Amino acid sequence: MPEYPISEVNKVVRGPKRAIYNVDEINAILDATFLCHIGYVWQNRAIVIPTAYGRNGDTIYIHGSLKNRMMLSILETSEISISVTHLDGLVLARSAFHHSANYRSVTVFGSVHKVEDPKEKMNALACILNHMVQDHWDNVRQPNEKELNATLVMAIKIDTASAKVRAEGVVDEKEDHELPIWAGVVPIRQVVDDPVSDDMIDNSIKVPSAVLAYVKNNKG
Repeated sequence: MPEYPISEVNKVVRGPKRAIYNVDEINAILDATFLCHIGYVWQNRAIVIPTAYGRNGDTIYIHGSLKNRMMLSILETSEISISVTHLDGLVLARSAFHHSANYRSVTVFGSVHKVEDPKEKMNALACILNHMVQDHWDNVRQPNEKELNATLVMAIKIDTASAKVRAEGVVDEKEDHELPIWAGVVPIRQVVDDPVSDDMIDNSIKVPSAVLAYVKNNKG
């Protein structure tokens, strides 16, 4: 299976045994959510902002307004780093020192360009929306020319990436195993509830099958 080459940029230094460079495994972590955090510098200040994204092959799309300072700052540097994290559990050890968490995280390093072609721009917006709820793009009014022109879309080519995953139980010191203290893992997962229709919707309009499928697949 293809892997990203290990370099000074993407190498996992702390906890290397939990490092993953496999492209398919990294993509699976990226595809399991639609929220990322992006770091950028604005007026010599480091800022981190959450934003929605969509992935198509080795390209990640994000969007914002034409005056969005994050987007404009990233275009100036033409490079970007994106972070995605899933919290899967609290690892509660016998000792305070060994408390931890189970997680899946990915850091992406990529080159950025502004999407100018109207067709690619529309496809990118569809990618972002469908990344949230699969196949939902066909259920909505798509952007008109005014809306499309008012939206800045950026394509981020994944130049390299790495993942770090912890999926295990408590790791305590041997001498602490006999202590009369509870230890274990509290699993955590994100779930969704039944959709609530907007008050202005006519009663004849039903919840789209794509939304119902999303709820079914992610309900607790």
